Amino acid sequence: MEDGHSRVTAEKNFVCGDPKSSAAWNVRSAVVSLAWLVTVSSLSPTCPAEDFSPDIRVGAAAVNLKCDETMVLAGMISARFSKDQEGELRAVAVVVEKPGQNKLAIVACDVLWIPRHLVDEALDEIKRSTGIPPEHVLVNATYTHHAPSTAPAHDFGVSLPFCEELKRGISRSVVQANANLENGESQFFFLGEEKTVGKNSRLKLPDGNITWLYPLAEAGDEVVPTGPFDPELPVLDFRGPDNKTRALVFNHSTHTIGTRRPNVRSPSFYGLAAQELEELIGGVTCFLQGASGSTHNITGVPVDEAVVRMKRAVLEARRRATRHPVTQLAAIRKPFMFRVREFDNAEEDRKIARYTSQYSPDSSDYLRGVFAKMRKQLQPHQGEERETWIQAMVLGDVAIVGVPAEYFTALGVDIKRRSPFKYTYVAELANDWIGYLPDQEGHRLGGYQTWTGLHSYAEVGTGERMADEVVSLLNQLVADEVNEEVDPAASQHEPTVISQ
Repeated sequence: MEDGHSRVTAEKNFVCGDPKSSAAWNVRSAVVSLAWLVTVSSLSPTCPAEDFSPDIRVGAAAVNLKCDETMVLAGMISARFSKDQEGELRAVAVVVEKPGQNKLAIVACDVLWIPRHLVDEALDEIKRSTGIPPEHVLVNATYTHHAPSTAPAHDFGVSLPFCEELKRGISRSVVQANANLENGESQFFFLGEEKTVGKNSRLKLPDGNITWLYPLAEAGDEVVPTGPFDPELPVLDFRGPDNKTRALVFNHSTHTIGTRRPNVRSPSFYGLAAQELEELIGGVTCFLQGASGSTHNITGVPVDEAVVRMKRAVLEARRRATRHPVTQLAAIRKPFMFRVREFDNAEEDRKIARYTSQYSPDSSDYLRGVFAKMRKQLQPHQGEERETWIQAMVLGDVAIVGVPAEYFTALGVDIKRRSPFKYTYVAELANDWIGYLPDQEGHRLGGYQTWTGLHSYAEVGTGERMADEVVSLLNQLVADEVNEEVDPAASQHEPTVISQ
């Protein structure tokens, strides 16, 4: 989340860099980037058609989410409205079926987050229309900060008409994808990498503060990263007998923030990349947001260039993908209980005043008021127990876990490290939204993501406990597998390259 009063400055510093240098960068790189993309997209995937051995059915669909200038946008501190839009805001669904076993559905929605009640209502309709049970459907928000609001936080409210549109879009996308199931398809996979569009954004300043609305260029080498950045870019490519892509799913872990033009609705760089990839490869493309509560695109890469780099990395991974037989298609979902943290109101205000008076003095009073209003809403609920969902699904040797929060990257990396599956990836903001979930070290260091409000209210330690329970789900899926025996030596996750 970003400060609406500092939107122009924040977007320049955190997303696009200096407009003049961004334009120059685009001019320098446009010809090379375009030539590269045309070349790679025209290359056939490495597996020849004669080696094709189908073992699943796949269907995919994308539904446009209708919106207009009357709908308040989420993603900053204050309310915003826009008459303009770049790209579509969509609900994208991929349904995978293994004959004789199960159907799984993965849905990605171009919104900041999705509260549980909307997901549950959509899943009920999906079950009625397709027979796919709710525990076999993962609904993920792509975390774009430029779409109408689906739940209130900070000083923006919620657009109830858009909530209804989103609910319909989730169910319609799965129903259409299910209707598009085709015989004779296979899953291909490659673990790629993209480490230039984002980095850990919780940087420790010389005065001990953790960066939020701070001009990083002025900080120079005096800032210290407080956690990891995960550059992994898994790509699942579902192909038909002609060896052409029917559906493609990719996952990456950076805040989805920034637009090509100012003050527009937008799926941001991941969603724009997905839509432009469809034009290049033909298949429906679905982006799953990874554990990115502590990472932003603060590298100075302009949004146009970030789109190009994401497309390039996905296309390269697709070109190198090899067939991964789907011997198991399974999912499990369970309730997860947590508590609203208890807090000292005066101490919380001091934390915010200490930061904003130094780094955002013109907006300090306004920001303190916004957070005070959120704490007032949470005050009577301190210590209250609440329920949300956690989920895990496997497609052969690839596992995807769903966590319902803006999850710190260190916690996502921990899940990957401890997973019994060779390849494991996190979809944050899945099936619900319970705010930021920092690790305990993040809470100790403090910063915006830990300040108490509707954006961050779970008690300390919830993030680690959720990671433990997610790993237990993955272990249960291994124990339940009946089609093959897992080789312990082969089930260790390959080392993750983590950038500080």
